[in-house]
Amino acid sequence: MNDTPHLHDDSPADRARAARRDAAVAAAVRQGLVTAEQPVAGLLDTAALREAAGALHAAFEEVAAPGQQVLHAFAVKAAPLVAVLRLLDELGLGCEVASPGESALARAAGVAPQRTVLDSPAKTAEELREALRLGVAINVDNPQELARLDSLRGELPSGHPLPPIGLRINPQLGAGSIDAMSTATATSKFGVALADEGARDWVLDAYRLRPWLNRLHVHTGSQGIPLSLMTEGVAAVYALAEEINAAAGRPQITGIDIGGGLPVNFASERTAPTFAEYARLLRERTPGLFDGRYALVTEFGRSLAAKAGTTLARVEYVKSAGGRAIAVTHAGAQTAVRTVFAPESWPLRIDAYDSSGLRKHEPDLAQDVAGPCCFAGDLVARDRSMPALAADDLVALLDTGAYYFSNPFSYNSLPRPAVYGYTADEAGTVRFATVRPPQSTAELVAESGGSCAGALTAP
Repeated sequence: MNDTPHLHDDSPADRARAARRDAAVAAAVRQGLVTAEQPVAGLLDTAALREAAGALHAAFEEVAAPGQQVLHAFAVKAAPLVAVLRLLDELGLGCEVASPGESALARAAGVAPQRTVLDSPAKTAEELREALRLGVAINVDNPQELARLDSLRGELPSGHPLPPIGLRINPQLGAGSIDAMSTATATSKFGVALADEGARDWVLDAYRLRPWLNRLHVHTGSQGIPLSLMTEGVAAVYALAEEINAAAGRPQITGIDIGGGLPVNFASERTAPTFAEYARLLRERTPGLFDGRYALVTEFGRSLAAKAGTTLARVEYVKSAGGRAIAVTHAGAQTAVRTVFAPESWPLRIDAYDSSGLRKHEPDLAQDVAGPCCFAGDLVARDRSMPALAADDLVALLDTGAYYFSNPFSYNSLPRPAVYGYTADEAGTVRFATVRPPQSTAELVAESGGSCAGALTAP
């Protein structure tokens, strides 16, 4: 399968999403969500989230055996917003968490422990203890963590059921196009490195000695990982499950967590690749995965939420330097961290709107789109040809529903922007709901130790 999307083959759903976004930008201006006092905001298309969740369910229902158990656990780090987690829970998705904070968010959203999966290479004893007590599934990262679980099991009351527990396996298949997103390299910090000397024998012994270990987990990486590498990682862990079960003489491994990582097309409106394409490729490469013998878990994040989100910001000034036009906006490194610091890996599409929120179409001008942070590299676009921007116009950073709302960078003590969910009907009526309120100056001061002002000067 070709991993490169056809950039100009938008589906009706993609075009409808773009139309809703245009309506939402205009409505955000009319309703005062983006103002001189609140110059940046996140907009989240709830219909797009619903469509993505439905597409994920449908993709795996198509390839799974009748009655096969499949849990889609949303990667909370992609959009750690309680209202988003609750909506996805109502749509049949659980949560994949990787910290005490993410676990607390899942609980606040009402996600059942039995629909939650705990990942992290640095789980504390207390995190593991809580997961065992509540019934949260655990993906064990390394031998020391497994030894810690051996001890913690002894603290449980007699007869207390164990949640699903398995090892995270690094199949060491290599990197994708973004090294920082590649978690199945020879030296990745994640999981048990299966090809290292003695590692496979250690894994087989670990399961032989612990009949309660009943899962395996793999995640080859996220953005920049081709589907071919993702499917090879799943195939490697499926083969390991078969080997463990053959050695045990029984189905000891009852579930396989195949991780997430489906890449997102940031180059155009088109949703590509799709969950259906990935699921079919998995079935083609590893048909036994879908014969009903194994419960399946997925951990998608970016591919569910990215295209549902837009970061909208006012243009404060337009200037020129060295013959280059520069639009200075309020969306920069504080909200688009990855794009600013790694623009080659994380380029974003940018739409231009006038001060009333109507899309601008011309005239095109090569210009920089800069953020408000006080360092020279705070640019979300360099020499980008797009409609000429003017003061009080708006820029929309597209496909920012995953990681952009969740990775605020407090450089210059800039506040976290509000996030608003929106719905838009066919008549163009847009309704907003506050998902996260804007951070106030008082909250920012408190976060920076305002209550401890005298700590270094008090006698």
